[in-house]
This record gives sequence, structure tokens and C-alpha cells, in this order.
Amino acid sequence: MRICCGLRITAPDAKCKLFSSNYQVALRYYVSSCRAVLLPRFGGPEVLQVRSNVEVPDLKPKEVLVRARAVSINPLDTRMRSGYGRSIFEPLLPLILGRDISGEVVALGSSVKSLSIGQEVFGALHPTAVRGTYTDYAILSEDEVTPKPMSLTHVEASAVPFAALTAWRALKSTARISEGQRILVVGGGGAVGFSAIQIAVATGCHVATTCGTESIERILAAGAQQAVDYVNEEVELTIKGKFDAVLDTIGVAETERMGVNFLKRGGYYMTLQGEAASLADRYGLTLGLPAATAVLLKKQIQYRYSRGIEYSWTYMRADLDGLIEIRNLCEGGKMNIPVDKTFPITQVREAHEAKDKKIITGKVVLEFD
Repeated sequence: MRICCGLRITAPDAKCKLFSSNYQVALRYYVSSCRAVLLPRFGGPEVLQVRSNVEVPDLKPKEVLVRARAVSINPLDTRMRSGYGRSIFEPLLPLILGRDISGEVVALGSSVKSLSIGQEVFGALHPTAVRGTYTDYAILSEDEVTPKPMSLTHVEASAVPFAALTAWRALKSTARISEGQRILVVGGGGAVGFSAIQIAVATGCHVATTCGTESIERILAAGAQQAVDYVNEEVELTIKGKFDAVLDTIGVAETERMGVNFLKRGGYYMTLQGEAASLADRYGLTLGLPAATAVLLKKQIQYRYSRGIEYSWTYMRADLDGLIEIRNLCEGGKMNIPVDKTFPITQVREAHEAKDKKIITGKVVLEFD
């Protein structure tokens, strides 16, 4: 362990170096290498490597260095590990996986004004980031983190941002939901679906959802008016009426058909299963991305003219206003994502294996010593 300018460095084999900014007269010490989980090639959990001396790049003016205390595993992490998005990421290997983080600020870029060293924060990286959060020291932009909810532990906080921001973008940024509207969440038992339910309930919407049997009690306790067991009930016969917005977290042909049938004219159908990355992987970036644009545009025109509804693929995007709103919901007891199990970061392979084999269906968090 070393102490540098009041900053305690605890990462294995950590080194400290002086950072001198050209943008302001200031000197900051921060860690220059640390432990991280690297993805050197695509494959199963066995390809993940915990290394103790991975470089930490210099901070840009708007960036923040965060000492990780907990990071959660998202479906995007396991899919990327397996090769999803390889057309984008393969030339950039090795990668550091991970999007969510909860920890403490240990260094600031020269232009960062809203945060301070030692402050506890939580946040999430953009889906295409190549240096993720499975590391003792993660780098995020100032707009990707905000003070951690005081009511949550680091483990609890790390489970929230990526999923909640994905839901927030769909409901608040795309559909612009408002009090009194009816919202249907297809697949409300997962982290994004459960976040969407809580955001819609907090907005004053009437919420219905489909989910597994094990999630019904939790979803109803969160304020949903109806939770339908998609295994044991006929969803289209059980759910009544039309909806202003449908968020489909499953995104297969059957749920899309069902979702659009439940919409009012002028409503919004949003799916998490956009085809941009998969088409790019299949045909390469040069052909795949234009093909994805064409597929999306075709569906948008088709649904707009045949049903009078809006169709969109939704992805997580960093949004500080959204993250602040999510933090406020957490502080008010209106937002939480239950954590089923934690693993130390050194057991990241075991954690990924448990998710791959569906041994643990809920949220898994990696903790740092």
C-alpha cells in the first residue's frame, strides 16, 4: 500500500505518478497501473484474465478516476465476452468488460467541477466503451457519474445505473411518458424491466407487465397494477385495454407482435433487441450498419402507416439528468434492483459461468477488496 498526496492506493502492484495538466495550474497524483479483468479473445468465462499491472491512461479534462468498490454483471458483458459486437471490438482487443460501477473519486480531470476527490459516486459507461469497470480504477466522464445514493451500499448501487438508464431512455427520452398513461413492460422480471416498472410507477402511470412466477410478488410490491405469468397464463387474454407505450425487453417476433397489438394509435413500441450490432457482426461494419439502418427505417415506416405507432430500438446512453433522477428515486425508496449474489472480482470467471448457465437468474455483483 502507498499513500500519495492523501490518496491511499490499495490496488496490487499499484504505482503512482505525477499528472500535470496543461489546462489548469494543478498537480495531482493518481494510480498509473492497477488490477483489471482483461478479455484477450472472445469465448467462454475461461478466457477472462485477472491481471495485476494494467495501465491506467491519463485523464482527459472531463474525466474522473473512480476507485471501484462494486461493479455489476450485465447481459451485455456476457454477450460481449462471447463475441457480440465483434465487428466493432475485435480490432480493439484486449478489452476490459463492465459498465456499472460504485466507488470513490480518487482523481479529477482539469475541467471537472461537479465532483470532488473522496466523494462516493455511482454511474455507468456507454455500451461501446472498451475500457470498462472490471478494474480497481475505472475512468468515466463527468456526465457518467453522480453522487451515490446515501441509502444504498456500494453493492446495491452498482446494480442500478446501466439497467435503470436503459429504461429511463426508453420511457422518458423516447416515449416521454406522463402521469396517467398506461405502460406495458414485456419481461418485467429482469433488471431493465424492473427498473422501467419503478420509473413508470414513480411517474404516476398505470403499469402492467409480463414476468415469471418468481417475480410477481416483487413486481406488485413495486407498484405495478398487473403482473401476468407468461408461462401459466394467456397474456393476450389476461391483459385488457390499450397502452400508450410498450417496452419489450425480450424482443422476439412473438413479443413484438403482441406488443404492437396492445398499443393505442400514437403509442410507442420500444425493444432492447436492436439489430445494429448483430447485422454488423454478420456482414461487417461497411455493409452491416447500413443494413441495420434500412431494417429500422422499414419497420418505422411500416408501423407508422399501418398502425399509427412509433417503433424504435432503445439502448443505454449516458444522461446526467436521467442518472440524477434515478439517484433521487433510490433515495426516496422508489428504485432498487435486488442483488442475488456477490463474488469477489478474483472469481469473475465463476460469476460469468453462473450467469451463462442460469444458475443465478438475478443480478450478480463483483466486489473489490
